[in-house]
Amino acid sequence: MPTDHRADGAPEQSGRPEERLERAVRAAEQALIEFEIAVETFRVEVENFSRLHHQKLGPMYSRLDELDALIAEARAARSSDPEDLRQAREARERVMPMPGVDELFHGWMDSDGLSAEADAMLTGRPVQPPKRVRPSEEVRKLYRELARAAHPDLAREEAERQRREEFITRVNAAYARGDEGLLRELAAEWAAGPAPAAPELTAAEELYARLEWLARRKEMLTGAARELEESAIGAMLRMAPDDPDRLLEEIAEQLLAQVAEREAELAGLAE
Repeated sequence: MPTDHRADGAPEQSGRPEERLERAVRAAEQALIEFEIAVETFRVEVENFSRLHHQKLGPMYSRLDELDALIAEARAARSSDPEDLRQAREARERVMPMPGVDELFHGWMDSDGLSAEADAMLTGRPVQPPKRVRPSEEVRKLYRELARAAHPDLAREEAERQRREEFITRVNAAYARGDEGLLRELAAEWAAGPAPAAPELTAAEELYARLEWLARRKEMLTGAARELEESAIGAMLRMAPDDPDRLLEEIAEQLLAQVAEREAELAGLAE
């Protein structure tokens, strides 16, 4: 069968619009898969390089910090200058081991900060009982109206019962906080009724929706890749993507040279 050609001689693309959309979706899906593989690969490389960086170079950084503290302390011992003493104290604080949070606070601190007991002990203020919301009369009225109207027992179908249960859960949470504004919003939402069922999409509309989702997914992955690339470890890894081990060796050599310089400076102060 002969192939149709356009006026400029190029072959004419045949087939229904849905067929062209299907080809575009398949191509976009494959491209996204490859992009996800690349991003995940880079993420793993960054994590591994970060781990190696810490294992190989961490002790050297610690040694440099310790030498800086010793040098500052030696200078302060020689001069007795207040500024030198302050710098020595700060340098030593940077290398002092920090106990774990649990060990340090023994349950005094949680995700919300100091416990009431710990705050009372440190400030001298009496322990305050936890605040409790006392809903206003208007809040109680709104709650009762919503509870009566949306009670799950009024549902005749399982889907409607589930919708009502989820809605009442939100109502209960708003009432527990005494949030009158939110209760009014929920009342308006209930009055508006359930959201209409989404109309069935045509084949073309489904394909367009899929393309839009793929585009959003790619945008999200692009942001994740940018964060990895702009991180300190990611930037280091980009300096030597083919031989990151060699980069670590070069950094280690530089740190060893700095350690040697600090040790010589410390020895000079001890004379």
